[in-house]
Amino acid sequence: MANLNLDPKQTDKLIRAVSAKLGVAPDSLKKDLENGKFDSALKNMKPSEAAAFNQVAKDPALLEKFMSTSQAQALYKKLTGGK
Repeated sequence: MANLNLDPKQTDKLIRAVSAKLGVAPDSLKKDLENGKFDSALKNMKPSEAAAFNQVAKDPALLEKFMSTSQAQALYKKLTGGK
């Protein structure tokens, strides 16, 4: 799997970028994700996207496979400004 150990600044930047895309407050999104809750992230997604997200989030092997894809890495770079 790709190295996903982010420093706190990178994590905060990613949370802010994702929260802006989802229309959710960054603090709320971060708290929910830390607690394993994805409700705030899912509520603004299309039902098909939310179902796919749930499937990946519940299967560690599938999540690892997803995060290893070039598309996931490109999305991460885009959301973090290439850093």
